[in-house]
Amino acid sequence: MTRLAVLLVLTGALVAGCQSMQPPAPACPAGQENLRTAQLFLGRKNVGPRASEPDLQRFIDEEITPRFPDGVTVVNGGAQWQGSENVLMREAAKVVHIVLPAKGDMNGKLDAVRKAYRTRFKQESVLVVTQPACVAL
Repeated sequence: MTRLAVLLVLTGALVAGCQSMQPPAPACPAGQENLRTAQLFLGRKNVGPRASEPDLQRFIDEEITPRFPDGVTVVNGGAQWQGSENVLMREAAKVVHIVLPAKGDMNGKLDAVRKAYRTRFKQESVLVVTQPACVAL
């Protein structure tokens, strides 16, 4: 019983130590608040026909805007990666920039958008990048 108690205490200390290794939030200049931003990379190649501009706009209107009603920015982009057999893969992409609200389940909302995009456009994955940011609204 004593070994189990020691093991549990050590495990708890290790987990707490990992959480404290998060980088501190940046000190924001006056007039800005510390929030997070997200970028979603929506690939355009899929198993079926390529997603058209109207298809993508409809997806943004139906899936992204209701979850992030304060607004998003969508820009054209491109992606490349090393595919199977060392073949360089390239595809057009839409990059969605979002300033995440301070409250609410933002990870759940981002995951729901990713899942909806993969399903609707038969995509293997949707990359998401989040980071801390100083924001003035």
